[in-house]
Amino acid sequence: MRGIFSTLKVAGLTIALTVGAPAVATAETLADALASAYDHSGLLRQNRALLRAADEDVAIAVSGLRPIISWSSDLTRSFGRNRNRTGTNNSHSTDINVGITGTLLLFDFGRTRLQIESQKELVLATRQGLISIEQQVLLRAVTAYMNVRRNNEFVSIRRNNLRLLQEELRAAKDRFEVGEVTRTDVAQAESRLANARSGLALAQGDLLQAVEEFRAAVGRKPGNLVPPSRLPRLSGDVEAAKAVAVRQHPDMLQARHNVAVADLNIQVAKAAVRPTVNLATRLSAEEELGGSNFARNGSVGIEVTGPIYQGGRLSAATRQAMAQRDAQRGALHEVRHLVQQNVGNAYANLRAARAAAAAGEEGVRAATVAFNGVREEAKLGARTTLDVLDTEQELLDARANLISAQVDVYIAAYGVLAATGQLTAKDLNLGVQTYDATAYYNLVKDAPTNSSKQGRQLDKVLRALGKN
Repeated sequence: MRGIFSTLKVAGLTIALTVGAPAVATAETLADALASAYDHSGLLRQNRALLRAADEDVAIAVSGLRPIISWSSDLTRSFGRNRNRTGTNNSHSTDINVGITGTLLLFDFGRTRLQIESQKELVLATRQGLISIEQQVLLRAVTAYMNVRRNNEFVSIRRNNLRLLQEELRAAKDRFEVGEVTRTDVAQAESRLANARSGLALAQGDLLQAVEEFRAAVGRKPGNLVPPSRLPRLSGDVEAAKAVAVRQHPDMLQARHNVAVADLNIQVAKAAVRPTVNLATRLSAEEELGGSNFARNGSVGIEVTGPIYQGGRLSAATRQAMAQRDAQRGALHEVRHLVQQNVGNAYANLRAARAAAAAGEEGVRAATVAFNGVREEAKLGARTTLDVLDTEQELLDARANLISAQVDVYIAAYGVLAATGQLTAKDLNLGVQTYDATAYYNLVKDAPTNSSKQGRQLDKVLRALGKN
């Protein structure tokens, strides 16, 4: 398996939220989650297998330049009865025939070689498709990780708020006993406490859903997720980022290779109307069982074949290849615009998330000051219980908004990496064994047989892959 996977060095990918629990010895980082998602993903395994199937298409095309040798045999029982002037004769015999035929392509105006080049371009396109899937897998893991963090914080805030409201209710009841507040104040505190319990139950439900998404994306239950410490490095120039994406995003590279495939397929279709020259050989042996008749034959020659009329099929195939080429060029045009749009949208989301986080910090500061002030004024009788509860709810909402905005900043930042084509295990320096897309291709590109040295190496690779 060393030929299929190459080991990368581990680099810490630490990022941080303002609100969060302290890390412990068994803490799980975002890098840990991304590495697990990369190793766990069935979607990646599926597309790696599809890439290996595309590699085999190259080997199949290469085999067209190799000799084709086949054998045949038959056992025939012949019998008959003939009548003539001299009488009736019965005849019967049992013959066995064995033959070996061989053909070798000598010249086909480059059609087979064009087919090989077309399949190679298709392999390159499939590789880029695998990278695109890898980005999707890692972005999903980032989102799942951050959403568990978000919902954990929401639950923590709701619990703290519930405890505070219980204290507020006890205080309201004590003040009611001494005549400082009315029954209405107690009822308002009870109402807010009931709403807080409902809010906590909803937050816990959201957390359970986030945990299930984490399990699906990463492959296991989340541990003690530590808050990240820094954002990934990003370019501040949106237009420069768009130019980078157009050059290196896997969707763009895949579309370019698909155009190259379509161009080569036009040449393949045109070459199909031209003659094909083959070297043909045959050896055969025939022997009568129980008799003395036998025959030994052999032949070698040059065959030249070519189409004369096939009902317009070859012309239609050429026109079809041209139409497919035009379709792939149109797809390339659309992918270019979509990639640029996605980069612009990703940066817009990041700017909005950062602005929301900055506003959230100011909102928490102001709401904290307001809550502390109203609570002190309530102790002096200048504020009602409802005023305290309202400012407390505003503080709760401000803290929740800040947490959500901070999470959105990190999700948006990794969204920018995905939009520019830089969200891969290699780019992130994850400590995982990355899949080497060229290793399997190098083993099969020359179309080895099962009995060859390369064929035996392939058997070992396939057995190892089957265990994963």
